[in-house]
Amino acid sequence: MIRRAVKKDLDAICEIYSDIHTMEESGSVVIGWDRNIYPTRATAEAALERGDLFVEEADGQIVGTGIINQVQVDTYAKANWSYEAPDDQVMVLHTLIISPKAAGKGFGRQFVRFYEEYALKNGCPVLRIDTNARNTTARKMYRKLGYREADIISCVFNGIEGVQLVHLEKRLEE
Repeated sequence: MIRRAVKKDLDAICEIYSDIHTMEESGSVVIGWDRNIYPTRATAEAALERGDLFVEEADGQIVGTGIINQVQVDTYAKANWSYEAPDDQVMVLHTLIISPKAAGKGFGRQFVRFYEEYALKNGCPVLRIDTNARNTTARKMYRKLGYREADIISCVFNGIEGVQLVHLEKRLEE
């Protein structure tokens, strides 16, 4: 089940963030995030306050989290999109994370399907996502789900220097 997050979910969300950061620091995953910069508790709190933080639950446990909104980061304006659309018809998925304890069980795919359904319900047939070029796992999953890599742009991403930001897109049938 995927639902909007509530305040009591913050600790579980931050535990997932911490677990991912620990795995990245140990070299067992490559995402391109930094524990002290992004994502942090403040990332989750800001999204919760905006009402665009979502969680995925299984067996009463939070196994994933993501932010769904219409906020396109500044590099989106420079990307070579195939699917042009007015901003009010574009939905964006940010900071999708599945707990390492729940990895490999299809939760990431389920979250992306939810995002796609949510976008259509909200009149947004054009989907955009970004990820660090180093995050080959996410890139592979998005490709399998029909997302096209539109561009890779060098930038400072959420305070992290030297990021090669992959811009992905998909157009849904209305």
